[in-house]
Parts: sequence; structure tokens; C-alpha cells
Amino acid sequence: MNVLVLGSGGREHAIGWKLAQSSHITSLFIGPGNAGTSNIGTNVDLNPEDFKAVKKFVLENNINMVVVGPEGPLVKGIVDFFNADKLLQKVAIIGPTAEGAQLEGSKDFSKKFMQRHNIPTAKYASFTAETLEEGKKFLAGMKAPYVLKADGLAAGKGVLIIEKLAEAQMELEAMLVNAKFGEASKTVVIEEFLKGIECSVFIITDGNSYKILPEAKDYKRIGVGDTGPNTGGMGAISPVPFCTPEFMDKIESRIIIPTVKGLKLDNIVYKGFIFFGLIKVGNDPYVIEYNCRLGDPETEVVMPRIKSDLLNMFEGIATETLGECDMHIDDRVVSTVVLVSEGYPDAYEKGKEIKGLHRVDEAIVFHAGTRKAGQKIVTNGGRVLAVSAYGNSISEATERSFDGAELIEYSGKYYRNDIGKDLVKILEKSSS
Repeated sequence: MNVLVLGSGGREHAIGWKLAQSSHITSLFIGPGNAGTSNIGTNVDLNPEDFKAVKKFVLENNINMVVVGPEGPLVKGIVDFFNADKLLQKVAIIGPTAEGAQLEGSKDFSKKFMQRHNIPTAKYASFTAETLEEGKKFLAGMKAPYVLKADGLAAGKGVLIIEKLAEAQMELEAMLVNAKFGEASKTVVIEEFLKGIECSVFIITDGNSYKILPEAKDYKRIGVGDTGPNTGGMGAISPVPFCTPEFMDKIESRIIIPTVKGLKLDNIVYKGFIFFGLIKVGNDPYVIEYNCRLGDPETEVVMPRIKSDLLNMFEGIATETLGECDMHIDDRVVSTVVLVSEGYPDAYEKGKEIKGLHRVDEAIVFHAGTRKAGQKIVTNGGRVLAVSAYGNSISEATERSFDGAELIEYSGKYYRNDIGKDLVKILEKSSS
């Protein structure tokens, strides 16, 4: 089978790495890919949002399946584009339609969906520039901290959590009137703050049945101890100690099943990944957000824990026979530590030579923001590499990730050295 993975980050490298292990694969292409993906397949100079260019490549190279990594092309309707084209209809494409992708593409859409299908989530209201004053009054009637979310896609940076009312009202105006997040904040969702601990749960679905993938916990803040601004993710751990079988049963019965059934009831065609950003409040799960694709860097710990043939499961999605596929999970812990560019998540420089990758032998290095420059590999983004490692405990896995991170060199390298330490404390507390 000839497969094209669209995207260029660590998520796409990890998905490609897993697909390359399948005995059913003939050729693997990644468009546009990065320096790391060129080691597992063939990189193709493609913009995933240029649907006509994707079509041309798919037809010229006899591609049988397209796996869409990032949310952008999904929200813009790449699946609808394939479904409407007679020449592309025979090509399997893994991802939801544009309407299904609105679970991520619009916070307002997803909140209404959850309300309609009785899926537990924080109380909320949505506002536009025309209803700014009502929004300010709504904030005044809430307790701090105040949660403001840009309705549309804002590259993971459209969520603000603010302690002071006056500042929250000022930020609401900046988002709605001054377009702080551009088109993404034409509508703003104001949400009740939920206090608890977060985790990420993922499924793949063919629209009828589903398979639960390994859960993960990611680390969003740039600084040690969860300090500083939010990033796209500084590391992740799987499995998550507080996701006990009892808690996972609640997630499945209260959230996963109503979501899959709700999509069907709403006549939304959904064949792909659903990412549930969850928070555990007391002993109950609530949905913070949906994503219509896998998370990054969670993919870099989820994929290494899947023992089954991923391509076989993707074929199950395409043919609506996913229920017949096996899903086997590795019991070991996997950790990933993300190496970033100096200055990230603000301004940073690209083009720094990366050395020492060949020295890492007790971990898997997934590339994110990298490219080849002649014989060299150089930085090409804020998040540069993700160093994933197996272990029989969180401490063992993270130690191997940190050791691998230390062997890699480039100017301005930074990573958090406390990934997983909060979970170790939870385990110590529960065993004492």
C-alpha cells in the first residue's frame, strides 16, 4: 500500500515511524516532512492546505491512503475535497469532514455539541464584538480565575486564564475588538474555571465503532514547575497514573460513547482521530476541549505504546470495519522530552546546526522543527526535537529521555528537566 502522511511535525514523524513498521506498506511519503521523516520514507515538497497539489501528487504516485496530521487542512475541508472528486473517491483518507473538524475549529460549536449530547464540560457563554458589554457583565458575575477562549484555531495560544476581573474584561475587548488572535477571536467563549489535573485521551473511529488509544499527560508551560507562557507542548508521559480503570470507565461511558453517538445522531461523518482534552475534578472527568487530530507531543508517547499494526487499523477506518481490528498496548511507560529553540514560544532563530543525534541509542528521536541543509541537520522551528524513551517506571523512562536530550547539541537548546516529576509524586502519595 502506498501511503501519504500530510504534515511536518513530531506528530507526523511518530505516525510515519509507526506506519513504516507495517508489513502492508509499499511506499511511505511525508509531505512536506522534516529531516527526521526522510529516514523513514520519502519527503515531498507539499503544502497540506494546497488541495490541488495534494491531488496531483496522489494521482501521479498511485497513493492508496492519505493520513492527515494537522488540524488546518481538516478544518479547511480536505476530506470533503477528496469525497467530492471522482478521481480521489477511491483513495482512503483518514480524518473527519470539515463539519466534524469543527469540534476543534470552533470552541462555540464544540460547546453546543457537548451541551446537546449531555457531555460534561464547564459552563460557558459565547460573545462577539457586538455583545462585548454583555460579555463584560458576564465576566463580572463569575468567580476568578476567568477563562477566555478564542473560538477559532489560534495555534494553541488562544486560551487565556486571568486572575483579575479588570484585566479579563480588557483582554476580552482586545480579542473581540482589536483582533488579538485575528479571525480566530471574532467570537470568544468565556468559560467557568475548573480546578483539577489534566490528561489527554484519544480514540480512532470509523463513525460507528472506536478504539481507545493510550492516554497521556502533556506539559504545556515553558518553565520548570509549570511556569511561564503556554507552548505547543514541552513533553508528555503515558500511561497516566491517575487514569485508573475506574476513571477510564467514566471517561468512556460519559464522554467517548456520547461523542461517537452524538456525531452519528448529528449526521456528521467522522473517520479519524478524536482527542479529548480532559480535566479530572474530584473523581469526575470533564471535557476542556476536543481536537480533530492527535496531539503533539502526546503522539510521541502514544505511538510507541501501540503494539498493533496502525496501517491495519487505518484500513479498518476506511472500510468501516475498525471493530474487527485488534488493539494491543505496551504496558511500559513512555516519556518524551521536547527540545526547543532559545526564545520559544516568542521570537527565536532558525538554522542552528544540530549535532549528536547519532549518539542517542536508548531513546527514539522524533523530529519536529528540523530540515536538511546540505549534509547538516539544522533547526527550523520553535519545537525542534522530541526524545522518547521506554521504561518500567516514569522515573526510568524520563531519565532515558533526559540522557538522550543531553547528548544532542545545538546553540540555544532548552528543555524542561521536570517532565513527569508531578506524576511520580502522585504515585508516591498513593502508595504511602
